[in-house]
Amino acid sequence: MIPSRVVEAKRDGVSIPSAELEAFLRAYLDGAVEEYQMSAFLMATYFKGLDADETATLVKALLSSGSTADLSVIEGPRVDKHSTGGVGDKVSLVLAPLAAACGLFVPMMSGRGLGHTTGTLDKLEAIPGFQTRLPLKTFRSVLQRVGCAMIGQTEEIAPLDRRLYALRDVTGTVPVIPLIAASIMSKKLAEDLDGLVLDVKTGSGAFIPEEPRALSLARTMVGIGQRHGLPTVALLTAMDRPLGSAVGNGLETAEAIRCLRGEGPQDLADLVVREVAEMLRISGVVSEEEVALARARHGLDSGAALERFRMLVREQGGDASMVDHPDRLLGAPIQHAIRATRAGTVVAIEPRPLGEGVVLLGGGRRTMGSEIDLDVGFVLDVRPGSVVDVGDVIGVVHARDEDGAATGRRMLLSAVEIGSGVPELLPLVSHRLTAADL
Repeated sequence: MIPSRVVEAKRDGVSIPSAELEAFLRAYLDGAVEEYQMSAFLMATYFKGLDADETATLVKALLSSGSTADLSVIEGPRVDKHSTGGVGDKVSLVLAPLAAACGLFVPMMSGRGLGHTTGTLDKLEAIPGFQTRLPLKTFRSVLQRVGCAMIGQTEEIAPLDRRLYALRDVTGTVPVIPLIAASIMSKKLAEDLDGLVLDVKTGSGAFIPEEPRALSLARTMVGIGQRHGLPTVALLTAMDRPLGSAVGNGLETAEAIRCLRGEGPQDLADLVVREVAEMLRISGVVSEEEVALARARHGLDSGAALERFRMLVREQGGDASMVDHPDRLLGAPIQHAIRATRAGTVVAIEPRPLGEGVVLLGGGRRTMGSEIDLDVGFVLDVRPGSVVDVGDVIGVVHARDEDGAATGRRMLLSAVEIGSGVPELLPLVSHRLTAADL
C-alpha cells in the first residue's frame, strides 16, 4: 500500500479495495501515514464520498482498532443515544440520568466539541473535578451503581476514530455522511448495547443542513446498526434555531441542570422526554408510545433524574454542589447584555453564528491541541416569535475580556433577526426511521 496512491484514488473517485483501505487506515494509526496524508484523504472524501463497501470497511477498521466494552455483567437493558451535533444541544446531560431513573443502563461514550458545536465531554468538565477519562473497569462500576456513566473514548475503544475525529474538527471535513456515520456507529457498536437512539439534526445549524441529506445520514446509520445486529431508531430533529437558551460549554451545563430541576426551557425538556421514550421502546421495557412518554415525563418531573445526575457527578469525581447551585457554572468575568436595535418580532435565530461565536470567544478548538474556555458563550433572552421593543435585552454575552464581549455582541446581533410576521420553524421532531423503513 502506497499512501499517496490511496489519496489519489479517492481524489479521482475510484473505489478503494477493502484490503488497501484497511491497510491505509491501520498505517495511519501506527504512524506510517502522516497527518498531512490523512488530511488529504479526508478532504478528498469530503468531495468524493465513500461508497457502501468503503463505508463498511471504515466501520470495521474503526471498531477493530481497539476493544469493545464487555458489559455482560450489567443485568438490565443497555441503551444509548447519540446526536449528530447542534448549537445548544445539551440533551445528553439530561437524558442519561433520566433514562437511568426509568430503569435503563446508559453506557455513554461521548465526544468533544466539533466545528461550531460544543461537546458533551467539555460540558461535563465544566463541573469542577468531573472525570471523563476513566478506564473501562471504573466505567462499568459507575454504570452498575448509577445506571449511567458518561466518558470519552478510552485508550481501548476505537483509537483510530479518536484520532480521525480530532483531525476532522480542524481540517473542515466534518460534514461528510460516511465519516459521520462510521465515527458514530463504530463507537456505539463498541459499547455492547441492546439498543440505540440517534438524534440526527437538520436545519441551518446542523452539520448536514438539508433534510434529504440528513435523512440519508439517518438511513446510513440505521443500516449499519441493522447489519451489526444493533436495534437502532433515528429521529430527525430541528436545528434551524438553537436548542434551549444557552450556547457554550459551562452555560449549557448549567441549563441542563436547571432542566433536571424542572426549570429548563420547554423545547429541551420535550426533546429529552421523546428520546428517552424511544429508548424505553427500543429496549422492550415499554411497547406503547404513550406509556413510554408518561414514564419519561414522570422521571423528569419527580426529581428522580436530578438525583441520578447528582450520583453521577459524585461517582465521577465532580463537585455535586453544582447540582444545587448551577449558577456557579457562570464563570466568565464579563457578562454583557445585548439590546434590540429595532422593534418587532424575532422571526429567526440563526444557530450557526452563535456556535461560531463561541469558537471566536475561545470556547471551541481551532487546532487539535487547543485549550478551550469553558465559561464563554451566550444566553438568549428571546426565542423565535418573541416581540421586542428597542432597548429590550435579547441575550447576554459571557466573555473573557472586552474584545471578546465586542465579538460576542456582533455575532449575537447577526444571529437574531427582528422583523415582522410569523417565524417559519421546523418541527422539533419531523421524522422517525427504523430498520423497517429501509
